[in-house]
Amino acid sequence: MRKSSTYRLVLTAVLSAVGVVGGSLFEFTIGVAKVAPMQHLINLISGVLVGPWWALTQAFITSLIRNLLGTGTILAFPGSMIGAFCVGWIFQKTQKLILAAFGELIGTGIIGAIVAYPIAKWLMGATGAIFLFIPSFFMSALVGVVFGYIILQSIWKRVVVPQKEKLGIGNQSDHE
Repeated sequence: MRKSSTYRLVLTAVLSAVGVVGGSLFEFTIGVAKVAPMQHLINLISGVLVGPWWALTQAFITSLIRNLLGTGTILAFPGSMIGAFCVGWIFQKTQKLILAAFGELIGTGIIGAIVAYPIAKWLMGATGAIFLFIPSFFMSALVGVVFGYIILQSIWKRVVVPQKEKLGIGNQSDHE
């Protein structure tokens, strides 16, 4: 296994663990959805640091463990996985942290909410309009993205850039 693969694997595992614990500690309910802004914070950090496929894996692992523990809902899968992938993909293409943050808002807050609606209707018996899901998913993503952005900005020059340069993972000097 290459050094950068080991880095990504370990960071994905650590971020998944933080997502499970943090998602259980910081959550609230809006409508039929449990809102966990910690997952969106982790999605942003994961997508930026390890890329789209590892971020998708992190979101799946976190959602699976939270569901097995009874601290999450089935709605975590489409929302978090789509958002995490969008963050990683957009950051990989643009190297812009702000655009990656919008990737989480769009991926989870809008696309994830739309995909979650039929799942909630079918498996959870949810009633109401699809547009009831978008505000709850979007608000959760917004809170997480704001804090994730602040964290990434604060560690960028001391932690992120040196680590990515050491591993040869892209040119990370232009992140805003």
